[in-house]
Amino acid sequence: MRGADVTQESLFTVAKLSDFVPDDHPLRSIRGLADQALGRMSGLFSTLYADRGRHSIAPEKLLRAQLLQLFYSLRSERMLMEQLRYNLLFRWFVGITIDEPVWDHSVFSKNRDRLNSESVAAAFLGEVVRLAEEAGLMSDEHFSVDGTLLQAWASQKSFRPKGEPPADDEGPRNAPPNFKGQTRRNDTHASTSDPDARLYRKGRTAAQLSYLGHVLMEHRSGLVRDARVTRANGYGEREAALAMIGDLPRRRRRTLAADKGYDTNDFVRDCRALKVTPHVAQDTANRRSAIDKRTTRHPGYAL
Repeated sequence: MRGADVTQESLFTVAKLSDFVPDDHPLRSIRGLADQALGRMSGLFSTLYADRGRHSIAPEKLLRAQLLQLFYSLRSERMLMEQLRYNLLFRWFVGITIDEPVWDHSVFSKNRDRLNSESVAAAFLGEVVRLAEEAGLMSDEHFSVDGTLLQAWASQKSFRPKGEPPADDEGPRNAPPNFKGQTRRNDTHASTSDPDARLYRKGRTAAQLSYLGHVLMEHRSGLVRDARVTRANGYGEREAALAMIGDLPRRRRRTLAADKGYDTNDFVRDCRALKVTPHVAQDTANRRSAIDKRTTRHPGYAL
């Protein structure tokens, strides 16, 4: 018998938000780790708020919401609030009940900026790293480092000569830029919407307004030990790698694996000064590699 296309809602429904989240969903494990890290930060949160006045959005909920924004690549607070309005998984993860009103995107942004100005997000990720260390999941001997290009939220049209007055509003608003015959350099030009972004390219890709992202990973469990963002330039990856490996607790010897972009005399020398063996891929294209037999003779280098 054919069923009828009729929706008849129950007057009362007894269910918890967690009932709608599969037991094997990865956010369940992430929520547990996040709650442990946030619980350790209660004292820090207390110092950031006054004893009187209106209640703010709970900082724990703000940080969990930011995690969702990163995991699901939501480009704006408006999109995040839209998902929180009707996505039961998001409501459960953040800690909002099924009938609780969602925050206005501007209120969320102001509260978030307040936390970020106090480096709370960095402290939160630091607590997550400490949880992994206490569980014995972190190696302190063997590491890998790599960098990637992060495109800035700034258009090519905003990259203008420094000191130039703002463009007038005449003509089509979204007219395509015309850079023919122009020489655009980071020392003479800057983005009007994101002054810290740099015009940069990696490999054979087109130059974009960008930043460099850097990640230090340990080898025992493949966990990220440190991550940083710097301005885009030709030496930022190597400088960030040395800073991250140098900030680790001192020990007798470590190894650091990296691609051939790190095969420079300065980087290899500075690694050895830090008692770090550079397991860097050799770059022998029309040049001599900075990696010599002191490193290549070890069986572990070939791996």
